[in-house]
Amino acid sequence: MPWIIGTLCFFSLLLQSILPLTSEAADPQVLKQRVPQDQIAEAQAWVNPFPSTPENIEKGKKLFHGKAFCVTCHGRDGKGLGKIPGLVGKLPRNFTDKDWQAARTDGELLWILKNGSPGTAMAPFIPLVLSEEEAWHVLLYVRAFGKS
Repeated sequence: MPWIIGTLCFFSLLLQSILPLTSEAADPQVLKQRVPQDQIAEAQAWVNPFPSTPENIEKGKKLFHGKAFCVTCHGRDGKGLGKIPGLVGKLPRNFTDKDWQAARTDGELLWILKNGSPGTAMAPFIPLVLSEEEAWHVLLYVRAFGKS
């Protein structure tokens, strides 16, 4: 009988150590503004020039899973649980988080793709990896995660 209690304690501890990695919100500071205050108005004014059509979302999906390698950190399902070797600390952004989706404009997200995300491991992708046009398509796909 004591082995049952020991086994239950072991699995309880194991579950507690795994749960933070599988939670829906990738970052407890999900709503923290990443664009500097002196640039936020300009970034929020930027509007995606591409309509959210199935074709444009598909272009973004191909970039997300391919050239832009977003999938590496943000995962196939956009929850920020990609396969990152040696990941320590905060998890990448969870694109399925509806509060985060509502709090960020497309312009702010483009600013992050241009400049990185201060306080996180997110590096700049424009123009090193993506053109601005490609980035807008990726953002259409990122927005699709919030609709599912």
